[in-house]
Amino acid sequence: MTALLEAESEQEHIMDGAVRPKILASGRDRPAFRHPQHTQKAFESLNQMRKHGLLCDIVLVVDSVEIPSHKAILSSCSQYFYAMFTGEMAEAKANRIILQEIDPKALSLLVEFVYTSEIHVTEDNVQTLLPAANILQMTEVREACCEFLQAQLHPSNSLGIRDFADLHACTDLNNYAQTYTEQHFTEVVHYDEFLSLSENQVARLISSDRLTVTSEEQVFEAVMSWVQHDLGSRQGLVEQLLEHVRLPLMTQEYLVQRVEEEPLVKTNSRCKDFLIEAMKYHLLKSDQKVMFKTPRTQPRNPIGLPKVLLVIGGQAPKAIRSVECYDFQDDRWFQLAEMPTRRCRCGVAVLNSQVYAVGGFNGSLRVRTVDVYDPVKDTWTSCPSMEARRSTLGVAVLNGYIYAVGGFDGSTGLDSAEYFDPGTGEWRMISPMSTRRSSVGVGVVGGLLYAVGGYDGASRQCLSSVECYNPLTDTWMHVAEMSCRRSGAGVGVVDGLLYAVGGHDGPLVRKSVEVYDPENNMWKQVGDMHLCRRNAGVVANGGQLFVVGGDDGSSNLGSVECFDPKSNTWTLLPSSMMTGRSYAGVTVIDKPIL
Repeated sequence: MTALLEAESEQEHIMDGAVRPKILASGRDRPAFRHPQHTQKAFESLNQMRKHGLLCDIVLVVDSVEIPSHKAILSSCSQYFYAMFTGEMAEAKANRIILQEIDPKALSLLVEFVYTSEIHVTEDNVQTLLPAANILQMTEVREACCEFLQAQLHPSNSLGIRDFADLHACTDLNNYAQTYTEQHFTEVVHYDEFLSLSENQVARLISSDRLTVTSEEQVFEAVMSWVQHDLGSRQGLVEQLLEHVRLPLMTQEYLVQRVEEEPLVKTNSRCKDFLIEAMKYHLLKSDQKVMFKTPRTQPRNPIGLPKVLLVIGGQAPKAIRSVECYDFQDDRWFQLAEMPTRRCRCGVAVLNSQVYAVGGFNGSLRVRTVDVYDPVKDTWTSCPSMEARRSTLGVAVLNGYIYAVGGFDGSTGLDSAEYFDPGTGEWRMISPMSTRRSSVGVGVVGGLLYAVGGYDGASRQCLSSVECYNPLTDTWMHVAEMSCRRSGAGVGVVDGLLYAVGGHDGPLVRKSVEVYDPENNMWKQVGDMHLCRRNAGVVANGGQLFVVGGDDGSSNLGSVECFDPKSNTWTLLPSSMMTGRSYAGVTVIDKPIL
């Protein structure tokens, strides 16, 4: 009997010839098994079946190209196909579908994406891929195409990308490209896309309040360049375009020497009316100007793209290759690609979305070489060298050219200056200054280039003098002197005013700051910085002035201070550079997509 019970007990654990193990109660609470590669393997298998035509229930036909596929798979990734195959239309039951207005290569790439989740957007396919993704309502690919085009934005193509985005209802890309065009207007106008615009398109662009220009003269020159590009058919359109140029905001000198002398203006009565309006505006007192309002007296109010601050090279304590980047939005510092060689005491300028590091000192020699940084590719390349070796020089962009002013060549301070023409790739000398200036600061206001302070090696003294260069006449002219001598001062421009920041007079390192108003030819003091600084980098962003690094006479500084002209106050940024440095080049650029 006992043996029988034992046999029956053993049978309870046997089913279909297999032994059933005992399951502990605690096992019921374990999570469900999940294979991490299941979906990937399944889709890899489905893709192989598609390629071999196995279990396919639809063939997509474009021109002579046939692409077998599975309705369920296509419908899972495309609302277009989902509506087609689940609706009441005849296509729901068809096994062949002819698609119109879709590029066959683009369709092949999109079907491949459905099965693999991967697609390579390139310069060659983006213009066919984006419209196809739009039609098939494949949002992820559409967004990938828009991101690719946004990363490709350049002054030479921003108008075309804007129009392409508008055509395909890519609102975010359209708005971004429009803002990019407005912000890079002074560079955009040198390319064929601008010169090929219609009259109405030019008018819409130059009438924008958001146009970023350092002077209204640049808008006038852009209009004249557009007219001269096809003078025969465009000379009669000058008055329609000049209506949108804010002549009253130009300098009197420019109005008299350039606008009034322009033959196309002289022979047009309506253009003369605009010129008279501008001259009348200049004759008014400040309080009267507030009451004199026309569309042409309204200052432009540009809206910028997200920005980052670049700090290039410098001394720490020797010349370094390091490049740091500060993200204003995220309040963080990070490293970018190093320069090809060590470089400090250089000048930095941005032209055509490229960053130029000009001249400087490599730790052994004063150099005339120029390196160029591409923010999108995060790479450096070389550029034609200057005529002269220059360290502690001043560098600025004026009318689409890079100007290199003064500096030290290893044996003497320089009074010479030169400019780089990106169209020809050549440097050309301009008239010399009246004074040798090394450790000079430069800035551009109202179409003029200002050389501020510096050190005169001949007389061995720091300078308080300032002179400005007029590119129309190739001449330098002295303006009001600063209140004190400043060598190694940083120079920045905010709202048409020129700031001279810090610097030194012999062993005395300054934290004082003064500002120059070109309209009144006067300097006045503003609030002091928190720290004494010389050889610091200075740059404007968002209506504020940023002062980066430098040294206080005994050690290099890693801190950054920000000046708000409206409140006349300085604020130290919460985070400092990773490397304290002086004699670094600084600039602000659009936040790159790296």
